[in-house]
Amino acid sequence: MGTTVSPERVLKELSALWVSYGKEGAAGDGGGVLRACSMTLVVLAEGSDDAAALGETIAALMPEHPARAIVVSLSGAGPRALADRVQQQCWKPFGLGKQICCEQIEITASDEALADLPSVLLPLAVPDLPVMVWCRSPRLVRKAEFGQIARMATKVVVDSAAFADASDAIRWMAGAAESGLTIGDLSWTRLTRWREMLSHVFDNRDYLAKLSGIGEVRVEFRRPLGVSAWLMGAWVAGSLEQAGVKAALSVVELDGAGADPGPRVQLTGPNLHVELSRQEDRLVIEVNSLSSCTNLPQPSDYLLMREELGIVRRDAVFERSLASAAHLAYPTDK
Repeated sequence: MGTTVSPERVLKELSALWVSYGKEGAAGDGGGVLRACSMTLVVLAEGSDDAAALGETIAALMPEHPARAIVVSLSGAGPRALADRVQQQCWKPFGLGKQICCEQIEITASDEALADLPSVLLPLAVPDLPVMVWCRSPRLVRKAEFGQIARMATKVVVDSAAFADASDAIRWMAGAAESGLTIGDLSWTRLTRWREMLSHVFDNRDYLAKLSGIGEVRVEFRRPLGVSAWLMGAWVAGSLEQAGVKAALSVVELDGAGADPGPRVQLTGPNLHVELSRQEDRLVIEVNSLSSCTNLPQPSDYLLMREELGIVRRDAVFERSLASAAHLAYPTDK
């Protein structure tokens, strides 16, 4: 492993790779190669991550979100060291003769070399395009070096479900958002379908007419879904408040591991009871005595990141829900 990475050398290697690949494409089927890039995607992952699975996820994202992908593998404790490798991700869309290719740079970094990463990543980012940082390492976000990387980003995406402590995750995300960072959380993304289906309940005029009577919102969860539960509860309570409805919110952790990998959401009033719960790969919606369900498979990292990469700007609804969740869950925090 080398002790440093030269951005200038990496960019030259990428350029040479394009020239070589273009010649091969022209000499082969004659269709040539089309270079595609809509953003820089920086992926920060632990060395213990499944590299093959991560590679498949990144490759699957490229057709819809073509990017220069910079994958940083954190090797942990050890001598100060950095190493790099460049390659391409290519695919041929149906009916198109040309291959479409994106760039991928792989960097291995020890903890001692984290301070060198910002000066390496900045020159490698594609000019004038968004820089999306997907941090898969909960331990990294608390390091000062990550703060420097995050300030380069248009958006930082984390998965709060991977944090060992839900309170730590909520506090860090809320603080990061307050400091001006644009944050995305895959725990929030997993709730997209839940929020859509709850909103659709009130497309019914009869149920909408009874909305003002809702007095209680209850969200039940089992670990490690604490962040999701508080975000969901905060969103429901905030949405009701915007509609002029004040409802008491309770977020309750249930004992035991349980079988349901999702929160249970209940809205209760004198003439209306709405409940959402997961049953295997289905989302069950109960309104008073009526029940319906829709498919709700467990979303893969690919599906979650595909949604997050499509939201480059700040998500005002998420930020409001996050701030409210932090206040509701930890009211003594300043």
